[in-house]
Amino acid sequence: MKELEVRTASSSYPVYIGEGIRKQAAAFLTSLNRPMTKILLVTDAEVDRLYGDDMYQLLSEKWPVKKVIVPSGEEAKSLEMYERIQTEAISFHMDRSSCMIAFGGGVTGDLAGFCAATFMRGIDFIQMPTTLLAHDSAVGGKVAVNHKLGKNLIGAFYQPKAVIYDTELLQTLPEQELRSGMAEVIKHALIADHVFLEQLLGLQTLNGLTSDDLNEMIYKGISIKSAVVHEDEKEEGIRAFLNFGHTLGHAIEAEYGYGQITHGDAVALGMQFALFVSEQAVGCRMDRKRLTEWLRGLGYPGTIRKDIETSVLSGRMMNDKKTRGGMIQFIVLKELGKAGDLMLSRDELENWLNKWRMEETA
Repeated sequence: MKELEVRTASSSYPVYIGEGIRKQAAAFLTSLNRPMTKILLVTDAEVDRLYGDDMYQLLSEKWPVKKVIVPSGEEAKSLEMYERIQTEAISFHMDRSSCMIAFGGGVTGDLAGFCAATFMRGIDFIQMPTTLLAHDSAVGGKVAVNHKLGKNLIGAFYQPKAVIYDTELLQTLPEQELRSGMAEVIKHALIADHVFLEQLLGLQTLNGLTSDDLNEMIYKGISIKSAVVHEDEKEEGIRAFLNFGHTLGHAIEAEYGYGQITHGDAVALGMQFALFVSEQAVGCRMDRKRLTEWLRGLGYPGTIRKDIETSVLSGRMMNDKKTRGGMIQFIVLKELGKAGDLMLSRDELENWLNKWRMEETA
């Protein structure tokens, strides 16, 4: 098992990473010395089908537990589902010493975390990620639900009390979900660790990744994110660099329709565009062709659907949380392993996006 501590301005908490460690969840939770009068276990339908009853039984041996099952997929991050979970918590007579556990992927973590942040003005919550993608979202305290006009627009910064990451659960992930999560691993390498990036570039396929491989990738990814969050908990500075690829990625997700493209595939498109801007506008030196061909070789898409107009995407990007006074903070690379930003107007953004789309379809 690997262990690290995330330190932020507001709190610090442990992250446990290892195969089969969900079976030690009661011991981990007890070691936190929190009251935990009751536990609301929030999980999605697919995770519940595979592991929900076992986790419920394990926790019920020590605490009063109620399990709430939400739909699988991005649609669960809605105000309607938020209200439902709050209703379940109130009906269960939870108090300020109770705890919510997010047992699922990034969607479950974001949703349950926002519910915990706002129930009685904030109760404890624990992240128990079940996907590779959630190695990014489970750490750092960003919790949110979506609005029909944009992703993650309603949320808070609210840190968990612990992250328990059982990598055995990744063995049941379909390949597209593994690929989706790997996009965030790649992002961390691109913005902060060129040596790690070179290691990843040796991967020609995601098939056959061992538990040791996944443990190491998750540990490195979380370590990078932890270092950034330590310096900038509430995205007032360098934490924005973690949005590399996400400005366009979120717009693509929304325009395709949630569930029609994975988060990782959308972010991979966003990263390819960001690499283009980094090279063309910032002068970042890299073998961009090698990077984009490698991404596509792993199965990521290389072009945006032709029926989606650039103006529509730019409109969505201008609704992004990173927009300031009509200018969007766009994250680029100054060099491989070192991120920076550009402030772009909508016209500039559209101009770069049109140039990149023309290159990719040539």
